[in-house]
Amino acid sequence: MKTYQINKFTNWNDTPILNIDVPYLETPSDITASAQISWNENSLLIHLSTRETQIRAEERGELAAPCKDSCLEFFICPMQDDNRYLNIEFNSLGTIFLGIGSSVDSLTRLIIPEGHESTLEPRINKHDDGWEIFYRLPFDFIRRFFPDFEAKEGKIVRANCYKCADLSDPPHYLSWSEVDRERFTFHQPEKFGTMTFKG
Repeated sequence: MKTYQINKFTNWNDTPILNIDVPYLETPSDITASAQISWNENSLLIHLSTRETQIRAEERGELAAPCKDSCLEFFICPMQDDNRYLNIEFNSLGTIFLGIGSSVDSLTRLIIPEGHESTLEPRINKHDDGWEIFYRLPFDFIRRFFPDFEAKEGKIVRANCYKCADLSDPPHYLSWSEVDRERFTFHQPEKFGTMTFKG
């Protein structure tokens, strides 16, 4: 099982890089992705990036499916004794899928009434050879679903990071922590890696 240390934020240059580099199916080798995760007093700070030249970006709207496009994803189980996870997916247009559940079959889509910009504050940069997104996951938001969650030194969460594009040509799939290939889906919380908060 992979491990990662979530450091207290100082700047992105000093934040460890997590490579999203386990390929599935016929994923081309020239598509790469990575993540950086940090924290402050109020939020998890998340930076996901991908290198790819053919970026599919068509899904828009509250009920869209960004996983059909070039998509960067972060799943997190905030509590050790609770198999539910928050599922956050973005495409390069800023279209979001936000869900909670313990499996793909139990996943419930969440719609933030005031708009996700005010909660997650996504910022996207596009490049000639890919794109990246920065956003925050407020601890107050996590506690809406996991009231006992507390961010502190030594806190351990389970999580995984993914890159996918269901309808790109060709489709591609990458993960940080490897999932069971026999029943291929990213929705396998038992296969998440562990991440430890460091002050």
